[in-house]
Amino acid sequence: DNKRLPKNIVNAVVSRFKIISNLNIAEKRVPQDGKLKRMFQGRRVDFRVNTCPTQNGEKICLRILDNSATQLGLDKLITDPESLQLMQSMAQRPFGLILVTGPTGSGKTTTLYSLLAECNDEGINISTAEDPVEYNLPGLNQCQVIREKGTTFASILRAFLRQDPDVILVGETRDQETAKTAIEAALTGHLVLTTLHTNDAPSAIARLEEMGIESFMTSTAVIVVLAQRLLRRICSECRIPYNPNQEDLDRFGLPSSDLQNTFYRANKIPPEEVERRKAAGQAVCKKCGGAGYKGRVGCYEIMKMTERLQGAINKGATTDAIKEIAVQEGMKTLMAYGFDLVRQGYTDLDEIMRVVYTDKGREAEERAKRKRSLECTSCGAVLKPEMVECPYCTTPRKF
Repeated sequence: DNKRLPKNIVNAVVSRFKIISNLNIAEKRVPQDGKLKRMFQGRRVDFRVNTCPTQNGEKICLRILDNSATQLGLDKLITDPESLQLMQSMAQRPFGLILVTGPTGSGKTTTLYSLLAECNDEGINISTAEDPVEYNLPGLNQCQVIREKGTTFASILRAFLRQDPDVILVGETRDQETAKTAIEAALTGHLVLTTLHTNDAPSAIARLEEMGIESFMTSTAVIVVLAQRLLRRICSECRIPYNPNQEDLDRFGLPSSDLQNTFYRANKIPPEEVERRKAAGQAVCKKCGGAGYKGRVGCYEIMKMTERLQGAINKGATTDAIKEIAVQEGMKTLMAYGFDLVRQGYTDLDEIMRVVYTDKGREAEERAKRKRSLECTSCGAVLKPEMVECPYCTTPRKF
């Protein structure tokens, strides 16, 4: 949630963060990266700090890296039992490529480390190439990418292959060399975990092809693709229950059975109102402080490679065709997973709209609008497209 700082302290706050992050406080013309560590509620929390010059002054962004999150495991991240069981089984595979996709800040790193926790048994040789190393975990051989020294993801990955690893984590696959080496490692008896930046799971196949990876290698090496987003979790203490109406169903393409379900929405209070209530001695939610949300929950789309998908990829199928086949083979889309989270009370439709609402959803909304425009708002009669008023009750048509 947003809270505006007084202008007279902004520069001082930025300078303070630069000092404790070991950044150059005199340099305001170029972006800088740093990090800092602090103790919070008895545990160490790391922060990655980035500054960027803008026309109105320096902009600073902090990324929170909570080491305790890496101890959660997949069972604390994935709420759907079938999806959880699938990913746990994938983490036990002796070889293959596991792709985790999503935008920056969608929780890919936490998912990767949770996957590593599933296979981090005694006798398993795990090596990671990261930029930077975000979590220090026992039992892992973690390597830092240093481009200035010529140490890249690809060069570290090639070195790993000479060290007889069982599991390899590559922080991000950004170029053809890294992608090709990761594919080769997956095809030669290693379990490889890496990330890509794509909007959904099927798009990862097209992304590898754009990097120059041949389709038959992709279909053979990849065993599963997991796309994800992070949704704000609605506060369980002050959430507001309601029953969705037909407009909600039409807007999101939900089944009519959801009319009988209880959904929840966040009890969001504007920051100014929260401050006013506190000043007046009025109560606000103790758990969320009036924000309406507390914590986050993962939303996942898991595409397991099947023989049918392999055949389609080898024949050069489009991303839409791959997605259609994957759904037929049992894949739950991001939207479908998100709606399940809404039904279970984890989040609300506003979050689905904000984070995972897709073009398909927009198309459904447009269809719903067209359908509503052809219904009389008074008597419900179906109107013809050329009619401007209802022939039965003369109510003007609402366009």
